[in-house]
Amino acid sequence: MPLRLTLRPKEKFFLNGVVVVNGENRADLTLLNDAAILREKDIMTEDAADTVCKRIYFLLQLMYIDPDSSPDYRAKLSELLMSFGQVVPATVSDLDQIGAYVLQGDIYHAMKVARKLILIEKELMDNVR
Repeated sequence: MPLRLTLRPKEKFFLNGVVVVNGENRADLTLLNDAAILREKDIMTEDAADTVCKRIYFLLQLMYIDPDSSPDYRAKLSELLMSFGQVVPATVSDLDQIGAYVLQGDIYHAMKVARKLILIEKELMDNVR
């Protein structure tokens, strides 16, 4: 299924290992093949991964953009999923879903679930304060 992207002027995105920068004008692109793509707004830096759920997302992101190194990240990811599930049992179904997506090789959808967990984690932290 084609993926249509509308890019803002000078917006960056990651496409199959390459960082691409849009020009001065808005652009519409249609990708006809499967491709690893992340928009600038979805890219998390290592410094920004300062909570457990953000580290989960960051590890998934690394797996997505560098699939050859994916086995290196799986053990740490599994450890984070287990530890967060023990601390916040209400998230176990989401964590299991991430694990299932990873096993299927569908890292992008695992990242979508992780974004949801980041919001849950933020809400929990806001309630603690």
